[in-house]
Amino acid sequence: MEPNDMNLANQLCFSVYNATRMFNKFYQTALKTFDLTYPQYIVMLSLWEQDNQTLNQLGKQLNLESNTLTPLLKRLETAGWLTRHRDPADKRQLVVSLTVDGAAKRDCVLAAVTDAIKGSHIDIEKYREALKINNELISELTDSIE
Repeated sequence: MEPNDMNLANQLCFSVYNATRMFNKFYQTALKTFDLTYPQYIVMLSLWEQDNQTLNQLGKQLNLESNTLTPLLKRLETAGWLTRHRDPADKRQLVVSLTVDGAAKRDCVLAAVTDAIKGSHIDIEKYREALKINNELISELTDSIE
């Protein structure tokens, strides 16, 4: 890397940080009707894809530690989106499950996000390419720090 590559404007990490902030604002607007935050939304996405996950499974899929995930789950439980209960077969395992209402809201939430994307200036092909590159980068960074 050249010295100018180390300028703030040339830092990929800074660009990704700003993109993260913009995604949070974007989703905040799209999810406002449902009183969901972006982190709560990703929890719900995971449960809509696979219901009845253990806390450990959910944490691994979302790459979140239980001390970060637990408060999110408590707020979602209080709002009626999900329940948390001990697995009868293994009391050490906390199972997270959708409520009937949480499952029923799936299509409405996804439609709201889809409508927000359609109403934005996001180029879907660029989005898909960026996602592919970002996932490859995450893999490379993970390999380099493990």
